[in-house]
Amino acid sequence: MRVPGFPRGFPNLSKRSIRYAVAGVIAAALAGATFVSVAQADAIKQTKAPFDDKFRQLEGEDWPTPTDYRNAAGAPGYRYWQQKVDYDVAVRLDEDSKLLTGRETITYKNNSPDSLPYLWLLLDQDAKRDSISKLTETVSGDSISLGQLRRIQRFKEWEGGFTIKSVKDASGRPLTFTVVDTLLRVDLPQAVRGNGGETKLVIEWSLPMIENKVIGGRSGYECFTGKGEDGNCIYEGAQWFPRLAVYSDYEGWHNKAFLGSGEFTLEFGDYRVALTVPSDHVVSATGVLQNPAAVLSAAQRDRLAKARTAAEPVYVVTPEEALAAEKGKATTEKTWVFQASNVRDFGWASSRKFVWDALGVKQDGPAEHPVVMAMSFFPKEARPLWDAYSTKSIAHTLKVYSDFTFAYPYPTAQSVNGPVGGMEYPMISFNGPRPVKDKKTGELTYTERAKYGLIGVVIHEVGHNYFPMIVNSDERQWTWMDEGLNSFLEFQAEMQWDKKFPARRGEPKDIVEYMVSQDQVPLMTQSDSVIQFGPNGYTKPATALVILRETIMGRQLFDRAFKEYSNRWRFKHPTPYDFFRTMEESSGIDLDWFWRGWFYSTDHVDISLDKVVRARIDSGDPDVEAGVRRGENDKEPASLTASRNTGQTVVERDPKTRDFYDKNDQFAVFDSARKKAKTARDDLTPEEAAAQSTKDNFYRFTFRNIGGLVMPVILKMDFTDGTSETVRIPAEIWRKNSKQVTWQYVSAKDLKGAEIDPLWETADADRGNNVYDGAITPTTLKIQKAPETANRMKDANVKVEPGGLDFTPAAEPKKDEAPK
Repeated sequence: MRVPGFPRGFPNLSKRSIRYAVAGVIAAALAGATFVSVAQADAIKQTKAPFDDKFRQLEGEDWPTPTDYRNAAGAPGYRYWQQKVDYDVAVRLDEDSKLLTGRETITYKNNSPDSLPYLWLLLDQDAKRDSISKLTETVSGDSISLGQLRRIQRFKEWEGGFTIKSVKDASGRPLTFTVVDTLLRVDLPQAVRGNGGETKLVIEWSLPMIENKVIGGRSGYECFTGKGEDGNCIYEGAQWFPRLAVYSDYEGWHNKAFLGSGEFTLEFGDYRVALTVPSDHVVSATGVLQNPAAVLSAAQRDRLAKARTAAEPVYVVTPEEALAAEKGKATTEKTWVFQASNVRDFGWASSRKFVWDALGVKQDGPAEHPVVMAMSFFPKEARPLWDAYSTKSIAHTLKVYSDFTFAYPYPTAQSVNGPVGGMEYPMISFNGPRPVKDKKTGELTYTERAKYGLIGVVIHEVGHNYFPMIVNSDERQWTWMDEGLNSFLEFQAEMQWDKKFPARRGEPKDIVEYMVSQDQVPLMTQSDSVIQFGPNGYTKPATALVILRETIMGRQLFDRAFKEYSNRWRFKHPTPYDFFRTMEESSGIDLDWFWRGWFYSTDHVDISLDKVVRARIDSGDPDVEAGVRRGENDKEPASLTASRNTGQTVVERDPKTRDFYDKNDQFAVFDSARKKAKTARDDLTPEEAAAQSTKDNFYRFTFRNIGGLVMPVILKMDFTDGTSETVRIPAEIWRKNSKQVTWQYVSAKDLKGAEIDPLWETADADRGNNVYDGAITPTTLKIQKAPETANRMKDANVKVEPGGLDFTPAAEPKKDEAPK
């Protein structure tokens, strides 16, 4: 069907433009027109009053259509599928050359309905080469730091990234492969069939580890080589082996190059990893150690067992043992073997410097692992800060996050101190804060900032086990689903650690500066295009969810819906739309306005209280109303000019100029008015008379939305009797006018002042217009009378009898005689 007025081949019309144009066609047709163009239809639209519908639905307009894989309720559909990828990896760390050499066998199970002729893998470390990421780095300002100079020089001397030695199938036959920026495509001789087909790859590779403090990034090594240092190093392995990219129902292959910010969505699978390192190293890694007898002493194994039921962290590797290991350098090697089930990645850390403590954390309720081993690995330079707080922070994180989501499904949760300031992988995290060392005395102390920084970063990075390591969102597309949801839960855990915890993300008042900044972008922006990554990816979504929980939905509804989302999508691949739909479907609250404002726009919150009117109801008694008007008139100051004039006025000098109006002021009441009022009162029912005689005050508050982001209006009213009342007006108050509204509140009390958002819970950017303590404008509300409806039966004197109607028409009036 072709709508008249639409040119053929018009692909760029939005749905809304089409709706407007169709409306114009219909309007023109009704008016008798035969043809209306798109431009004319748009002109017709422009004649209407401006209206910005902040509450229009996102469903069908911005959100993808539900499918059998993802249903309209935000849950996995009955045909949902995802791939499974298992890894068997052997890797060796050469401490002298800082080179990793590895061999991995990958088993890829294709659960999609599609046959796949090739596979895509991630080579994230290739971002250090002449990649899109490296070649598009930008600079600003007219200075450069020594750190930047060191980094530039290091890249002149060394090139990082993977060397792919070979890719073969399970029979040892070479496979064709192509490196595309930070991606590896492997072409298969025969497509792996859908609905359960499998294929195996064997890849041999090497990777030089980077000096993290020089190059940066999420992995690498740190050596303690300064004055008085021992020269030993800490190694942290992340993105250290070729890993399969995701193939999903909503995007196909997730093969966007790694540009540095957008992180890594991966497939779940089972891992067996053998790490060969110097024999005096201690290794922390994803999973459970499979050969403790080969790498730990009997005493260390005994301590590890006791830690499982201990009340306080127990040293598995003591500070004394770590110090002794630092004094030498082993020439032999040991292989640590770890196994992990149903994880999406694998990280590890290794050093002879590590002290290791552990604590068994009991989980409440049903859990796959009733006791989780919380463990920390750290050098002597991290003591005493790490001894006191790292492992206990892990335990606290598991409790709070599990309360909000589900029981922790893995056997271990680890925190490692090293060069990486904060990064997460299944069951292991890298965290940076340390005490400071006095240059003269060598004594270690820590600042308050370091203390809370360590607790906060451990909560955050261990918390990432839940989002996105288990609820496996696409970090390369939507940072907020990873960092934002996790920062929200981090804030909850911090507030349960200490009511005065100096949290950086979550308090609504702390996001105001970013919300009014010029370089913010919507939360739904792709990760690598975000300008202010921290405020956008972490702080704004965390704050939005705090407001959603505390102010809009309430804790009970929010917590129920958030737990529903977490459990629906654990060990699966959710999208933002699955989150949005689940939160609405589970709570029964329409939140499209909230997602639109906080996630799709750069509007901010700024609601002003512009005017307060105190109204009373007209009593209907002319004497009473005249007295009220006289009182109001007496409060008005007299004319300044008239009061300063000297001499008599004309009216004062000449009696003949005075008439009725000079002898009777404007408030005089006459009998005719009293009789009319009595007649009106007599027509009222008792209920109507009681309503009109109310003495309540009708307060009318005018709110103006300056920032553009519609939000609930939280109004605190202070009364002259010393009491206060707070009313939480839902955001829907703005549904018919998103710019200015007037709201009424009835009370017998006398209002003294009012304030919007008294607890600073909505991130209102300008508190200067929130408080109203000015003059409250008085007014009187007239009783609006219903218009009389024409009654021809009454005019015609038709009688209505109890047994029926008298339809005898009245006598016709005689000619030239008016009807009776």
